[in-house]
Amino acid sequence: MQYTITPIAFVRNNRKDVEDDYWGNVISIIELVDEIDDSALQGISEFSHLDIIFYFDRVTDDTIHYGARHPRNRKEYPKVGIFAQRGKHRPNKLGLTTVELLEHQGRTLKVRGLDAIDGTPIIDIKPVMKEFLPKGEVRQPAWSVSLMERYWDSCD
Repeated sequence: MQYTITPIAFVRNNRKDVEDDYWGNVISIIELVDEIDDSALQGISEFSHLDIIFYFDRVTDDTIHYGARHPRNRKEYPKVGIFAQRGKHRPNKLGLTTVELLEHQGRTLKVRGLDAIDGTPIIDIKPVMKEFLPKGEVRQPAWSVSLMERYWDSCD
């Protein structure tokens, strides 16, 4: 079974190349496509954070991982399945990031911390609500903490 998903918006920012780290200071504009009425964003300013679902459109099909691999191809990290990591070379090429909403004007959202490069298609936008956050402590392996230590640093 296959599904067709059409972008609802696109990313505009100064990140032109895919990089693994330094996303903390990235400010992005998310602009709705013409087919989506700007009223779709009505009330969004009342939320501090948004979940952004996007499509890794520059990942080629021949680089998709369907099994286990070392995250970032670094041998010091254990081999884990693609669904036990957040790499971009996923079977459906979907990314998900929680961003800070800085501003809403008409058809655009200004956000901080979106780890998607300029031109990336946005699949969906959802407000972050406390009731959907994890209950209790979040557990993760030490290798993932090491992997992410510079991810949200600023690139200054």
